Amino acid sequence: MRSATAGAAIGAGATVLVVAAALIQAAGDNPALNAALTVSVPAEYQGLIEKAGNTCPEVTPNLLAALLTQESGFNPKARSQVGAQGIAQFMPSTWENSGIDGNGDGKRDVWDPEDAIPSSAKYLCSIANDVKDVPGNKQNNILAAYNAGTGAVKKYGGVPPYKETQNYVRSISVLAGKTPTGSGKAGTMASADQGATAVDTAQEMIGTPYSWGGGNADGPSTGTCCSPKGRSGKSIRGFDCSGLAAYAYAKAGIRLPRTAAAQYAASKPVTPDQMLPGDLVFYGSSASSIHHVGIYIGGGYMIEAARPDTEVRYSSLGSMSDLFGVARPVLTTATEI
Repeated sequence: MRSATAGAAIGAGATVLVVAAALIQAAGDNPALNAALTVSVPAEYQGLIEKAGNTCPEVTPNLLAALLTQESGFNPKARSQVGAQGIAQFMPSTWENSGIDGNGDGKRDVWDPEDAIPSSAKYLCSIANDVKDVPGNKQNNILAAYNAGTGAVKKYGGVPPYKETQNYVRSISVLAGKTPTGSGKAGTMASADQGATAVDTAQEMIGTPYSWGGGNADGPSTGTCCSPKGRSGKSIRGFDCSGLAAYAYAKAGIRLPRTAAAQYAASKPVTPDQMLPGDLVFYGSSASSIHHVGIYIGGGYMIEAARPDTEVRYSSLGSMSDLFGVARPVLTTATEI
């Protein structure tokens, strides 16, 4: 099947914004009948996503956009450590069986979004049929099967007990905004108190090792690489940049997606004169190429999990040259798993 690794890949030079929103009203447990939130997508992919997102009733444009944000940050050249390829992160074997010639040029090219995006939607539809008899939330089961395989979903009768898969499903559901849960009105920005809670939580993690792929809403976790000096390359428990942000805001009652690019998409930009402690500071050349996030604490400083061989620390906002912007998390709607 495709990779279980949710892509935090860096996108390249796309002009941003605008957006895909599903126009179908909420009703019952059919994912296609649930109202969706707006997801920011690169303009050049908007039409592809809107068209492919109507391939079958179980898939909406907003769900597809959220999945692609989580998988690759809309980077058509993304390649995971386990070999998943392209904007939709297909493993070669899965692409061989499920890839289609979406643009009709006579080739099936996993690196071409005009092929990969329609293929991703078709694959989701195929999965929806495969897991239609599995009990539980239909959308969660589809996303879990895209991540971990239909066999695992059938074996466990729903989302399997894999932390990575559970976080993957939760992150995409948060971004796609399926079912209202929790307190607060969806679409409103995090309060000053929630920002302060996020800062306090992040401060408690000062000194925690950087771990690529480490950390989530539940706290530090073991990443796939990057330990402190002297042990570089070995697994270690800790946080990467977006894992720290996800944990800090979970303590404030807000579920953020797992990757920095997806966190930007789930937040509302603020101007310098509007900045408050807890706002998220993003780095990259465009919204689709965001590669780093920190938590603003005031006075031109942030808390960040910076890079391999460092620990969670205080840094100046100017410590990196490609500051893209500052944004405040927005209360979304999400499906719990």
